[in-house]
Amino acid sequence: MKRVFLDTNIVIDLLAQRMPFYNEAAKLFSLADKNEIKLYISALCLADTNYILSRHLPPAEVRIILRKFKVLVYVLPFEDKIADLALNSDFHDFEDAIQYYTATANEQELIITRNQPDFKESKLPVMTAGEFLASVKSIE
Repeated sequence: MKRVFLDTNIVIDLLAQRMPFYNEAAKLFSLADKNEIKLYISALCLADTNYILSRHLPPAEVRIILRKFKVLVYVLPFEDKIADLALNSDFHDFEDAIQYYTATANEQELIITRNQPDFKESKLPVMTAGEFLASVKSIE
């Protein structure tokens, strides 16, 4: 089963129902719900998502949303080694470096994001949700 790492923007697309990105994100999470893929996020992503959603919704409501969401993903730890790699990397954005090194340290097969240029240093394949969904359909 494919191990797919999600960038925070994909999670926010789903949980905040950001259009026009919501539909592709929902299809992606539907695959996970059907046990066709395994979705992973970083602990940083969970914290960032809580922060972003809490700017628009009451904190208690955000916790309910995140509890329901959590059953669809595995949360990967943010460790000292990842911090060192991110701090010493060529990534321009520190958050993206943390995401990338969390994915690589946990043997993810690819990264799904809407900000592919931010991952130009990646040795892993980087796709949009739409590109990934198209690749899955071509395999079926």
